[in-house]
Amino acid sequence: MNRTGWVSIVALPVILASSSLNAGLSDLFDSLKGGMTQEAPASAESAAGAPTDGEMIAGLKEALNKGTQFAVDNLGKDGGFLDNDKVRIPMPSSLAWVEKTLRTLRQDRLADEFVASMNHAAEQAVPEAAAIFGDAIQQMSLDDARGILAGPDDAATQYFRRTTSDALTAKMRPIVEEATSRTGVTSNYKAMTAKAGGLTSLLSKDTTDLDGYVTDKTLDGLFLMVAEEEKRIRENPLARTSDLLKKVFGSF
Repeated sequence: MNRTGWVSIVALPVILASSSLNAGLSDLFDSLKGGMTQEAPASAESAAGAPTDGEMIAGLKEALNKGTQFAVDNLGKDGGFLDNDKVRIPMPSSLAWVEKTLRTLRQDRLADEFVASMNHAAEQAVPEAAAIFGDAIQQMSLDDARGILAGPDDAATQYFRRTTSDALTAKMRPIVEEATSRTGVTSNYKAMTAKAGGLTSLLSKDTTDLDGYVTDKTLDGLFLMVAEEEKRIRENPLARTSDLLKKVFGSF
């Protein structure tokens, strides 16, 4: 799945052929919203071949499937988090002094390893999101679709946050825990905090629950990428990639 798989679902060939017809995706979404609120024609299509409500929601689901898969594919690989400045997971702010001390003592390797291990754990956990996003898309109602089409640039992302966050956390955290336990520096750190016992009550959650911190940051990065792809859908129409999308978006 490449970037064009997500952004390509909202274009019209006439947009490519004539700049005078390029009214922008926002106008297209407004038109699509209006079409969804009208009564469906008696036949499967009107004389002009307008898509039914069922086809409209199917087209939106196809678009969201492409976009979420793009985000998962780009983050769920080696370097997906670590090499991306937008989503790279930093040392917890409560441990900034630890990183500073390590670097002052010329122990940069340990500091870098700590950060890398958190990001690699996120990269290993992200692929679990694909099936969960897929379920949320399949369960989407016509009202959900209308709200997304009529909503702000991140309306679909808000829908995913609302419907998938708990399931994503439940699936990803065990993978993060296993990954950070395999790496020496984060494994040793977790063992150290575990031995602190009652003293951990004096520390912040990010300090004592490294896996929870990494899991939360993984979700933040994932939703950020989904939001960026959603925005591209609304702002950058390109070419349609399936008969359904051609029918749904080509009718406006």
